[in-house]
Amino acid sequence: MNFQEIKALDEGYVLQTYGRNQIAIDHGKGASLWDTEGKKYIDFTSGIGVCSLGYANETWAKAIYDQAMKVGHISNLFYTEPYALLASKLVPAAGMAAAFFGNSGAEANEGMIKTARKYSYEKYGEGRATIITLKNSFHGRTITTLKATGQDHFHEFFFPFTEGFRYAEANSMDSLMAAAGDDVCGVMMELIQGEGGVNPLDRDYVQAVAKLCAEKDWLLLVDEVQTGVGRTGTLFAYQQFGIQPDVATFAKGIAGGLPFGGFLTNEKCRNVLRAGDHGSTFGGNPMAAAAANVVMDTLTPEFLEDVKKKGQYLRKGIAGLNSPCVSGIRGMGLMVGVGVQGMTHKELKDKLMAEGLLCLTAGKDTLRLLPPLVITKDEIDKGLEIMARVMK
Repeated sequence: MNFQEIKALDEGYVLQTYGRNQIAIDHGKGASLWDTEGKKYIDFTSGIGVCSLGYANETWAKAIYDQAMKVGHISNLFYTEPYALLASKLVPAAGMAAAFFGNSGAEANEGMIKTARKYSYEKYGEGRATIITLKNSFHGRTITTLKATGQDHFHEFFFPFTEGFRYAEANSMDSLMAAAGDDVCGVMMELIQGEGGVNPLDRDYVQAVAKLCAEKDWLLLVDEVQTGVGRTGTLFAYQQFGIQPDVATFAKGIAGGLPFGGFLTNEKCRNVLRAGDHGSTFGGNPMAAAAANVVMDTLTPEFLEDVKKKGQYLRKGIAGLNSPCVSGIRGMGLMVGVGVQGMTHKELKDKLMAEGLLCLTAGKDTLRLLPPLVITKDEIDKGLEIMARVMK
């Protein structure tokens, strides 16, 4: 099918909830993609940080096929090897005690919120269920995670929202203390605010929050849906901030392109959720877990160090453009934010796409770059060449 035929089906049969780019992707290899008309693109999006191993990875595809030919799904009423093997790799590498597997980032964050509230209820009783989140954060699109998100424009239309959240300014302990109270059970934060504009938190602030949580027995809740699974150059971003969360979530890149997510708990929270407290029909799906095992096996220390180097190379390359369009560059590893001036970030994204480079936007003025972790130096250079042409 060509683009117009696919678009007609979409408009005829699909809810119009997305502002889709006006191309249809047909296939890919590595960090390159081709649309249905045969045009090639360098991909700096990886499906919004999902396709961590790029496209047409044969080891990943074979693991899915082999598992599909054994059993594609059986539910959590039975044990299967792939999820158990995955947990045995993921949990110790994260320095945590146990894992729960689900399907998405929002679902993972819902489970983290439930864990915090149940921990507090069992220890302190009712009246201690409020979670402090940060302004400019993003935690998902369910009713509860929308309310957890610290951006007012997400708190519209879908009333009534789940109560029990207050918001503090990022990097301000004074603001956090102003939001504190006897009803608080946890603090929830992204260490790099992705949707909010690729804004890394200050290391000293993060450590001060962790210390305060330990003193008050609030749970330290870290949303690593976008920053986790190697994106920043370590398995989780918190490993570069000198903290150990009570609960941390993950999703996006964990299964390299299949729907998968979950959360990790430390020893203190290991037994908070017990049989019947939480569940997910598709959580730990054998095919998705098989794919996730390939991702975890790929994320060796050498691979992760290379992610850091490629991120530094990309940021340095953008800085070297000396473009008047660029107001700043920030991020960690292969999670890069480029401040845009002189045009809107969406206008710049569209101009780059027209020239063969796929990028994302974030916040009010940020071009967001999340290339596949396997992107090559040659592909980065080709992307930088397109940026140079468009942004000069």
